[in-house]
Amino acid sequence: MPLTGTTIFSHILPVIFGFFGLLLIISGVIDENNPKLGLGLVLFIVACAFPYVVLGALI
Repeated sequence: MPLTGTTIFSHILPVIFGFFGLLLIISGVIDENNPKLGLGLVLFIVACAFPYVVLGALI
Protein backbone atom coordinates (compact mmCIF):
# COMPACT_ATOMS: atom_id res chain seq x y z
CA MET A 1 0.00 0.00 0.00
CA PRO A 2 1.51 3.35 -1.01
CA LEU A 3 2.09 5.97 1.60
CA THR A 4 -0.25 8.92 1.77
CA GLY A 5 1.12 11.95 -0.06
CA THR A 6 3.47 10.17 -2.43
CA THR A 7 1.51 11.52 -5.41
CA ILE A 8 2.37 15.04 -4.31
CA PHE A 9 6.09 14.24 -4.27
CA SER A 10 6.12 12.18 -7.46
CA HIS A 11 3.73 14.05 -9.76
CA ILE A 12 2.78 17.51 -8.52
CA LEU A 13 5.87 19.18 -7.01
CA PRO A 14 8.31 18.13 -9.76
CA VAL A 15 6.01 19.60 -12.41
CA ILE A 16 5.75 22.88 -10.52
CA PHE A 17 9.52 23.07 -9.93
CA GLY A 18 10.23 22.15 -13.55
CA PHE A 19 7.80 24.73 -14.91
CA PHE A 20 9.26 27.57 -12.86
CA GLY A 21 12.77 26.32 -13.63
CA LEU A 22 12.09 26.53 -17.36
CA LEU A 23 10.59 30.00 -16.97
CA LEU A 24 13.69 31.18 -15.13
CA ILE A 25 16.00 29.57 -17.70
CA ILE A 26 14.21 31.24 -20.60
CA SER A 27 14.05 34.58 -18.81
CA GLY A 28 17.72 34.36 -17.83
CA VAL A 29 18.82 33.61 -21.39
CA ILE A 30 16.72 36.39 -22.91
CA ASP A 31 17.77 39.03 -20.35
CA GLU A 32 21.37 37.72 -20.16
CA ASN A 33 20.90 37.50 -16.40
CA ASN A 34 23.27 34.78 -15.16
CA PRO A 35 21.94 34.50 -11.57
CA LYS A 36 18.42 33.94 -12.87
CA LEU A 37 19.70 31.40 -15.38
CA GLY A 38 21.64 29.56 -12.67
CA LEU A 39 18.63 29.49 -10.37
CA GLY A 40 16.51 28.10 -13.19
CA LEU A 41 19.04 25.36 -13.92
CA VAL A 42 19.28 24.40 -10.25
CA LEU A 43 15.49 24.38 -9.87
CA PHE A 44 15.08 22.21 -12.99
CA ILE A 45 17.70 19.72 -11.79
CA VAL A 46 16.02 19.60 -8.38
CA ALA A 47 12.71 18.92 -10.12
CA CYS A 48 14.29 15.99 -11.99
CA ALA A 49 15.94 14.45 -8.93
CA PHE A 50 13.24 15.29 -6.36
CA PRO A 51 10.99 12.24 -6.88
CA TYR A 52 13.89 9.78 -6.66
CA VAL A 53 15.36 11.29 -3.51
CA VAL A 54 12.12 11.84 -1.59
CA LEU A 55 10.34 8.66 -2.64
CA GLY A 56 13.49 6.63 -2.03
CA ALA A 57 13.53 7.94 1.54
CA LEU A 58 9.78 7.40 2.06
CA ILE A 59 9.42 3.91 0.64
